[in-house]
Amino acid sequence: MTEEQINPQGGASALIASDRVEGTAVYGPDNHRIGRIERLMIDKASGKVAYAVLTFGGFLGIGEDHYPLPWVKLDYDTTLDGYKVDLTEDQLRAAPKFGKDDYWDWSGRHEQVHKHYGVDPIWY
Repeated sequence: MTEEQINPQGGASALIASDRVEGTAVYGPDNHRIGRIERLMIDKASGKVAYAVLTFGGFLGIGEDHYPLPWVKLDYDTTLDGYKVDLTEDQLRAAPKFGKDDYWDWSGRHEQVHKHYGVDPIWY
């Protein structure tokens, strides 16, 4: 389905399918690619996207870590065809993370994640 079929009035659509977001590149403030979006985490009650899980580090998928980024920290940049964050790689490395095969207890770490990034959780 083309964009015109989704948005017959023309122009850019404000909606995007989650599978199109997954795998999208994420860039730092210097426009250097720092990772990609692995998955989206959606609040069941509100339906709002709470986090984009950023995969970054490692080599060819080995040793990658997953960093939950509050959705409000990402801005889509049409010239980069990806999301841009106002964070450096060093700031991300210091962020709460989990390994590729680790279980992430989403219920207990929300405050830690939001405090690190200096944003309010979506449900407050």
